Amino acid sequence: MADHFECVVVGAGVVGLAVARCLAQSGREVLVLEAASTHGTGVSSRNSEVIHAGLYYPPGSLKARLCVAGRRALYDYCAARGIAAVPCGKLVVATEPAEEPALAELAARAARNGVERLKILSGPEARALEPSLHCTAALLSPTTGILDTHAFMLALRGEAEAAGAVFAFRTAVTEVICKNAGFAVGTGGEAPARLHCDKLINAAGLGAVAVARATSGLEPQNVPPAYLSKGNYFTLAGASPFRHLIYPLPVGGGAGIHLTLDLAGQARFGPDVEPIDDIGFAVDPRRAENFQRAIRRYWPALPDGALLPAYAGIRPKIVPADRMTDFVIQGPPAHGIPGLVNLFGIESPGITASLAIAEHAVALLA
Repeated sequence: MADHFECVVVGAGVVGLAVARCLAQSGREVLVLEAASTHGTGVSSRNSEVIHAGLYYPPGSLKARLCVAGRRALYDYCAARGIAAVPCGKLVVATEPAEEPALAELAARAARNGVERLKILSGPEARALEPSLHCTAALLSPTTGILDTHAFMLALRGEAEAAGAVFAFRTAVTEVICKNAGFAVGTGGEAPARLHCDKLINAAGLGAVAVARATSGLEPQNVPPAYLSKGNYFTLAGASPFRHLIYPLPVGGGAGIHLTLDLAGQARFGPDVEPIDDIGFAVDPRRAENFQRAIRRYWPALPDGALLPAYAGIRPKIVPADRMTDFVIQGPPAHGIPGLVNLFGIESPGITASLAIAEHAVALLA
């Protein structure tokens, strides 16, 4: 492998893949460094696989702008390539009259974000769509959907490679030294090495803060703290009575324990919000009790014993687990280092927004 590249992307999750594709298709020489054995094994493969409409985020925020733009681009991208991306729609529900003002506020915020075709439904109107649902009112979001995330990532990687991008797996970044013109990048793994590049994009997901901390010349005030927030999922034993995704009103650092569907129609619930100190993906079956209590607020007929432990993911948060904040996409205007872009806190809606995030990050290199 050569020891000098025009651009290095750290991380081959969905955002790193989208960035690599965007750079390579613009004619740049690109090397992607990934600590794992292949692409998309971390945050990108442990989530709900939901295409978010853009309901929850403060108007004008990066999450709001990039989610709406990314969602439109994602549906177009998948349609052009035969990747499953199904706009099944979702219902955000008020389960008692006291929640209805918050539902109206959510609808107004989503409309300011540019989310299309929203409709407030009465309880009977919502139950006409989903007879098993309990609610007093609901917000229908028809542009919310579900995605074959793995097929999407495989397409991004294939297009990046077709445009000349090179991938180095099992290659963790151990240090970055900022030089007058470019960067020296130290790597570990099976064949430790040092290489040089003109531009570096840190899209390392759970490792993005660690890579930034290992970057000499980057002032500490430009590196946020890192928090680990685990999200556990349970699957439903048996057939789902729902055709739409069902969400409660958002709480704390997440969207609440919601019901999503995979492309085969199997229902799964989650994620919850569990602050953790160390990375681990085991799901504690005892958490099913809290899940059951939350789910029965909108699906009272959930059978006893119907929740089976499924999988867990970890959010790369830069605030405590019970809080929400915006994406931080930090380029030279923020930290003063030419050619460096750091992407911090790229949690939900990162997959939905990935194509738009890539364009935004690459634009910061100009």
